[in-house]
Amino acid sequence: MIQLRRVGPDRFIAALDTVLTIYAAAMRPPPDQLPGRLAIMRNHATYPEFVCMLAEAPEIVAFAYGFHGTEGQWWHDVVRRALRDRAGAPVAEQWFGDALEIAEVHVHPDHQGKGIGRRMIHGLCEGRSERTAVLSTHDAPTAARHLYRDIGFVDLMTEFVFPGGYEDYAIAGARLPLPPPVG
Repeated sequence: MIQLRRVGPDRFIAALDTVLTIYAAAMRPPPDQLPGRLAIMRNHATYPEFVCMLAEAPEIVAFAYGFHGTEGQWWHDVVRRALRDRAGAPVAEQWFGDALEIAEVHVHPDHQGKGIGRRMIHGLCEGRSERTAVLSTHDAPTAARHLYRDIGFVDLMTEFVFPGGYEDYAIAGARLPLPPPVG
């Protein structure tokens, strides 16, 4: 049975090697990108109100984390500015003025399709004081994109390319609290 555990920055940092292994298995990035991803994750743990959900069976098989988005954080600034440019300042403020930014949600391929991602997202959002949750995902008909929509996330922007990138992303948001999970 998969158990979810909510942890803070210290426990997350202690599990970084395992977390990075899960990330690599789920995303299959070029190996030379992993040191940079590790540095980003370590930095994210310093952000305000950081929280991580670990799925354990009993070893860690999945993780998700987020934090309160604020000015000065790269993703927050880039995406909020783009939304402001596309939809106007009021829309950007509505979604990013008080947001839980879900940075990573990854389930090891051996454990995908069992509802773990859904449970982790609900666990991250549960009890949060922010009015919205926001995230980015590949702008394609992936299982993750379907999951986010099923949970209640709506597209805020599509065909978004991060500076220096080349892939299309969708930026999605949901109002908090999330509707209760079905089933």
